[in-house]
Amino acid sequence: MKVFVTGGTGFIGGHVVRMLLGRGDEVTALVRSPAKGSALRHQGAELVEGDLSDRTVIAEAMQGCNAAIHGAAVYEVGIPVSQRAAMREANVVGTENVLGAALDAGLGKVVYISTIAAFGNTHGEVVDETYEHPAESFNSYYEETKYEAHQTAKALIADGLPCVMVQPGGVYGPDDHSAVGKQIIDSASGRMPLVPFPKFGLDMVHVEDVATGVLLALDRGEIGESYVLGGELTTMRGLMDTVAKVTGKREPRGNIPTGLLKAIAPAGPLLAKLMGQPPNMRELISSSDGVTFWASSDKAKAKLGYAPRPLEAGLRETLEAEGKLAT
Repeated sequence: MKVFVTGGTGFIGGHVVRMLLGRGDEVTALVRSPAKGSALRHQGAELVEGDLSDRTVIAEAMQGCNAAIHGAAVYEVGIPVSQRAAMREANVVGTENVLGAALDAGLGKVVYISTIAAFGNTHGEVVDETYEHPAESFNSYYEETKYEAHQTAKALIADGLPCVMVQPGGVYGPDDHSAVGKQIIDSASGRMPLVPFPKFGLDMVHVEDVATGVLLALDRGEIGESYVLGGELTTMRGLMDTVAKVTGKREPRGNIPTGLLKAIAPAGPLLAKLMGQPPNMRELISSSDGVTFWASSDKAKAKLGYAPRPLEAGLRETLEAEGKLAT
């Protein structure tokens, strides 16, 4: 099978491309520059230079492909307002361009990598794929754009796109450069005496399990359906305590008072940078304080054979790969 992939230079997408090539599929990967995609070329992927805004390039790259996996997106919480247009262009317009081109090209199967953030705050409940986001309330612009992109995919499915959607939880693993990934490494290195947003609810899943789930959706997913690809439900405090258990180090002694973060939020990007936080702290707080992103993977387990590893095992593998565990 020949598969067109976006996001192949990203965290999840890189694992997806490696797994596709490893099982004998051909891959055509959209990359913004050949240099950025050099690792994919060395693995055997064909590179097409372009970005999500160029539907003509995307359509031409899809010629001769049997399927597509769209995973490219901008993921960041706490961005300044000045960066919102670029995020919307990538996450919403880019999804419309890729999935629309796939519909026009008549591809046999498409997998769209959405996110459980498209559900929004689950308010302590563990939801499933039938849950509908209350569209009038968003905790971050990332959440808003991914909700809108999710709705775009559903509309194109209604128009005949043979698409399966997957919704990963909080993805972690070696070489994770996200904010949560940094906190995992900081905690393992003894650089996190206090935990921010201890009750922030996460569905932590190893990146290799997500990539495996994407391929399962490609092979076995039912067109028009969505599948949550989660791992283990926890909180930020629970995550840091698990890191401490794996490393044998003392867990962080206390929590950063959210009131303190709210008090300094108006001070702007300068204080945020000094604290290692994103520039828009108001958005970070609204997306973390008392918020849960919890969803069940039971459907993917039952229908796809999805089998994510436990959090403790995944963290151990991650920290070993990062050289953070004593040998």
